[in-house]
Amino acid sequence: MKQVSSLEAYLQASEYIDYFDAQIQDAILTFTEETEIERIKAAFEFVRDQIDHSFDIKNDEVTRKASEVLNKRHGICYAKSHLLAGILRGMGIPSGICYQRLTLFDKPEDGYCIHALNTVYLKEYDRWIRLDGRGNKEGVNAQFSIDKERLAFPIREEYGEKDYEINYDQPHPIIIQTLEAYSNGMEMYLGGLPEDLSE
Repeated sequence: MKQVSSLEAYLQASEYIDYFDAQIQDAILTFTEETEIERIKAAFEFVRDQIDHSFDIKNDEVTRKASEVLNKRHGICYAKSHLLAGILRGMGIPSGICYQRLTLFDKPEDGYCIHALNTVYLKEYDRWIRLDGRGNKEGVNAQFSIDKERLAFPIREEYGEKDYEINYDQPHPIIIQTLEAYSNGMEMYLGGLPEDLSE
């Protein structure tokens, strides 16, 4: 991953990664694991397993900010990545957001969409890893892994899918525009997701 800012930038709160929110601060206090690696794993598994993917539960409410996602307990991948970044940053652990271009359903002719996941800096290893808190379901099995990535969606280059190599310290503007443009999440998910990002 290409780090585009100083490490300090990946610790900052912002409008969408609003970890100064009281509810997020309370959640952060629940991660009492002994080591930083264990706390990262616990935070990742919390967002993956305890925060629903809006489409999976057919909830058409659009959540955007980390605080909204935690309060409503659901969000699409974009919003869930804001929450995981917020929790990690609130614990003093640098975290960013990265993106993939995936087929919208199963085949290239179905069109493409942008998918969001997180980066986290492991001080102990002096390197970044990627984690995908989208939420597991049949055919999707993302796990915490340091040595070998276990993401929700392995890239299929033959389908025109790709990883964007930039590790963003804030959500991409196109992602924010998408979230803000829709009040109905099902409409956004089925017809409004961006197909590409200009890096």
